[in-house]
Amino acid sequence: MAFEVGNGKKPSNMSDINMTPMIDVLLVLLAIFMIAQPMLRRTIDVQIPRKEPSEATAEAPPIVLEIDADGSYTINKLPIPHEELEASLREIYLGRADRVLFIKADGEVIYEEVIAALDAARGAGVSVLGAVLGS
Repeated sequence: MAFEVGNGKKPSNMSDINMTPMIDVLLVLLAIFMIAQPMLRRTIDVQIPRKEPSEATAEAPPIVLEIDADGSYTINKLPIPHEELEASLREIYLGRADRVLFIKADGEVIYEEVIAALDAARGAGVSVLGAVLGS
């Protein structure tokens, strides 16, 4: 894009490009990206353990619900019938301050059995559920 600029004698072509609009646009884009960057960060809410265990946690052993391949339940190595699972969990957590349950399921167990155990635990008042992985 060339403009003619005259100095009175002979018209000449101006070959310089005006950089001001391009710099304005780039600065606006830079400002937009700087403002948008903190909003793009995603966070995950994670519960991290405290440095010192509480007295209730130190005294009481953890409760582990195991689901075997045949679908049978055991709570801390004690067999529990399916229909008594929720009542047994209620009885266990009656005198406990912490309501944490760890579930360890065999790899052959179908998801419906695990979901049924989770529902029974929630019905018994368990507030924190954990999964035990591996052996």
